[in-house]
Amino acid sequence: MMRLNSDEMARRVAQDIPDGAYVNLGIGMPTSVANHVSDDRLVIYHSENGILGVGPAPAPDQVDPDLINAGKQYVTLLQGGCYFDNAESFAMMRGGHLDIAVLGAFQVSERGDLANWATNDDTFPPAVGGAMDLAVGAKQLFVLMRHTTKAGEPKILNQCHYPLTGAGVVKRIYTDLAVIDVTEEGLRVRELYGDNTLADVQALTEARLLPPL
Repeated sequence: MMRLNSDEMARRVAQDIPDGAYVNLGIGMPTSVANHVSDDRLVIYHSENGILGVGPAPAPDQVDPDLINAGKQYVTLLQGGCYFDNAESFAMMRGGHLDIAVLGAFQVSERGDLANWATNDDTFPPAVGGAMDLAVGAKQLFVLMRHTTKAGEPKILNQCHYPLTGAGVVKRIYTDLAVIDVTEEGLRVRELYGDNTLADVQALTEARLLPPL
């Protein structure tokens, strides 16, 4: 079975972000999506700690220690980018000004419910942070995550077991096996990677998957 690595997964998400979109990238794998912006597209990336115009990760000899994203990773600032305080940043998130938010997840349900935080002390992240604001405020929510846990258990479920970040908020799921859309009919596979089959992916998914159109 073909599984994309994290860099390939981020590149796949970047392919679906349109020119001129305002996008927030969540902590973890989603932050690397900014490294794969096509040169023929202008995508304006937002970081919830107060940056608009986040660019790719800097080269090791070009790191600015004062310029980090919400995940405490070093970033660059594109020409025309700007900084602002948290209140203004969250007003952007809550006010419907972001076209797309790309978040990681522990679990996604067949209805598009999102669970990307937990209440036990051993799980990262330990609190919901700004994810709840992004989940309800962004015009579209994409999830970028591994298809299964490290133990091989499904992460796409009939119903989430972790506390919800948002109910019915996920539009599309990008995993290392496939791209899946959340539709009114249910979860529909949009793309299978390599020689992966619907049966292969279904075997690692609790929720029922509909075939590509």
